[in-house]
Amino acid sequence: MRLAEVELALSEAAAPEVVSRLLADARQILAEFEEESRAAIPAFVPSDFELVYRALAAIKVAHLATGRRFIEWGSGIGVVTSLAALVDFDAMGIEIEPRLVEIAEQLAERHEVACQFATGSFVPAGAEPLLDWGRDVAWLSVGGPDGYAELELDPDDFDLVFAYPWPGEEQVIFDLFVDSAAVGGLLLTYHGLEGVRLQRKLRR
Repeated sequence: MRLAEVELALSEAAAPEVVSRLLADARQILAEFEEESRAAIPAFVPSDFELVYRALAAIKVAHLATGRRFIEWGSGIGVVTSLAALVDFDAMGIEIEPRLVEIAEQLAERHEVACQFATGSFVPAGAEPLLDWGRDVAWLSVGGPDGYAELELDPDDFDLVFAYPWPGEEQVIFDLFVDSAAVGGLLLTYHGLEGVRLQRKLRR
């Protein structure tokens, strides 16, 4: 199995009002979270939500995904999962921190976005030995409840996965995706100043 790069043409068109409202709300939540409790969850760093939205919209418009089912690995306060739902994916997120899941659910409900969140790890049971070198990665939680069990789905049930690995630690996510995702599945990753990257899992 291997990953192949997929070209992604991002639109520069203004986001719909429903997206702008959600992002404005998310920025306010993040500002409050910074003051109140981010020190307790040091690995929580938001991505560029506007850029990720454009990437999700481009994937949808170009019909690049094999289906509608989306999962965010480490969904934080649920912004990307909600954005995926707004571009008509069947969107779900897995997050290890219960407080972040609570905020994500409140954000989605407030903006009437239909998506689902699970509290737990996005690392599938049995995949831990593949990630030995990544055990010191701050954002990678290999313990805790199985997020897929709560969703009643398996890792290879998803057509599009989003993740935001820390710089220099992307290979952990790539290895996990190659091992657990469906053949033909897409992996969208955010890389800070380098922007977004889209890859597809191929059989060979």
